[in-house]
Amino acid sequence: MRLHPLVIGLALASALSLPAATQAPSPDLAQQIFKQLIEINTTDAMGTTVAAHAMEQRLLAAGFPRADVQVVGANPKKMNMVARLRGTGAKAPILLIGHLDVVQARRQDWTTDPFQLVTKGGVYYGRGTQDMKDGDAIFMATLIHMKQSGYKPDRDIILALTAAEEGGSDNGVEYLLANHRDLIQAAYVLNADGGGVDAVQGKPIYLGVEATEKLYADFQLSTTNPGGHSSLPRPDNAIYDLAAALENIHHYTFPVELNSVTRGFFAARAKLDHGQLAADELTMSGSAPTAAAARRLSENPDLNALLRTTCVATRLSAGDANNALPQNAEAIVNCRILPGHSARETQQKLVSLVANPKVKVEYMDSDGALHAVAPTVVSNPPVALSAEVMDPLRKLTAAMWSGLTVVPEMEAGATDGKYTNAAGMPTYALAGIQLDEDNIRAHGRDEDMPIAAFNRGFEFYYRYLTALTGGH
Repeated sequence: MRLHPLVIGLALASALSLPAATQAPSPDLAQQIFKQLIEINTTDAMGTTVAAHAMEQRLLAAGFPRADVQVVGANPKKMNMVARLRGTGAKAPILLIGHLDVVQARRQDWTTDPFQLVTKGGVYYGRGTQDMKDGDAIFMATLIHMKQSGYKPDRDIILALTAAEEGGSDNGVEYLLANHRDLIQAAYVLNADGGGVDAVQGKPIYLGVEATEKLYADFQLSTTNPGGHSSLPRPDNAIYDLAAALENIHHYTFPVELNSVTRGFFAARAKLDHGQLAADELTMSGSAPTAAAARRLSENPDLNALLRTTCVATRLSAGDANNALPQNAEAIVNCRILPGHSARETQQKLVSLVANPKVKVEYMDSDGALHAVAPTVVSNPPVALSAEVMDPLRKLTAAMWSGLTVVPEMEAGATDGKYTNAAGMPTYALAGIQLDEDNIRAHGRDEDMPIAAFNRGFEFYYRYLTALTGGH
């Protein structure tokens, strides 16, 4: 997410077929909203309601009608804000989605207060600077500027700022689809929780747009034992049974499987990379990928995640005392499952790998409840790369980053796009934030955002939404 926004002239406005009056304004408002959001603690324990109402008040103060700004939700702590900028109605609406919640951050782990927006050396620090209060603030400022400037899009632009994307109960997008579908129904969805300008040492390489994502699934492996005194070791130690099960999973590699988006990614990257890497990427983009190319690419964790389903142990727990044999042992195995496959299918594979009836493999839902059998629903197929979305994206990207290429991607994690895609609204995760590959600090200690990157990201989305909505 780099250089300060450029002042865009009339010639460039003409080249992009954008009215000069709709060029991006100052990022000052976006920065103010960004600071406000960072300094509202929206972890799972605190909820999103305070932030939802704060954004509601900003929109009402900017002149949005009361009927077009609503705060709704089933959980009083985890409310969602939905707003609509009215257009001419010539086309069906666009929905913008962004989650307000963030993962936990402990003050003692950070060099700054994670719930204060701290500025040092041209960089913002704070929880949510990358994931994803930057996108929330950019969306908010864009709609406010459009409203106050009298901009009239050719379609409604809907903004949903939501709860519980990072986990826990009461997911906001899921709730809205089930209970207020009329508020968010759209032709397609733009999700700022993904994509962006990939850079190496400050040099932009490509802009990624995520058009498919993996399915998230947690499994608990558990085993029990009568236990006993630690001075009398038994051969059937619960920890050893669990460790053997995890070892089996660790040494298994799921098969390579490509789809239209990942093939497109490797085809595009082959043109940008060099040597053996480029040759392997080109091979993977074709109809006959080789095992040798897959093996070499799999050495890179980022590329490996695009090739196959992955399962990894993330948490361990066992025993009750240092001087007692463990009566129980549990582990969480987190899986990211390729499109077209289900958690049930993956659970069955884990059971076969564990190969020990004493070790249970149970599915854990988002509320932490355990189920003997995982769901059979499969992850969504890749989204078609619509010309309506992609053509202006390619044109704007090339203009703002001097000929930069747009590359389709598969999200190795998961976003709320899984709900909107499943509901029949094609969802594209993209942003104009440029980040170096070695500075992806979402969920991490001292999460940060270069100020220039944030400013450029605001410029990008303001101009992109103008290009998509053809107003004047």
